[in-house]
Amino acid sequence: MSLKAQIESGIKDAMRAKDQDRLRALRAIKSLILLEETSGNNTGEITPDAEMKLLMKAAKQRKDSLDVFLAQGRQDLADKEQAELTVIEEFLPKQLSADELQEKLKEIIAKVGASSPADMGKVMGVATKELAGLADGKAISAAVKALLS
Repeated sequence: MSLKAQIESGIKDAMRAKDQDRLRALRAIKSLILLEETSGNNTGEITPDAEMKLLMKAAKQRKDSLDVFLAQGRQDLADKEQAELTVIEEFLPKQLSADELQEKLKEIIAKVGASSPADMGKVMGVATKELAGLADGKAISAAVKALLS
């Protein structure tokens, strides 16, 4: 089942259950998908890879907003963002743990032949492609920096 079909089914279930937080998050995801489908360069269908990028972007936006709201002491808004983030993460693949990320990056570093912090760009290029959807870009960058120094 495509992501769009899963979202539409989830919207119906959330409406029946009167779960407003889940419904709001699912509608936001559906909106992103529809916008992407109707953008100038698409034919009406988007690839699973593009769907994953949309979900990751939405999750990152929620995380950033959550940090801002917590810093400003707005717990009410932070709770809404956290609820939406939880729903979005259900559709993302399982994220790598710190240990798993370290192991994958060590393999990538060996494959690329990196040995110093000057090689970080080469490693990041390969790592972001191979670990897309499995780890956050900031986490990858921090781990690469630690491994190369």
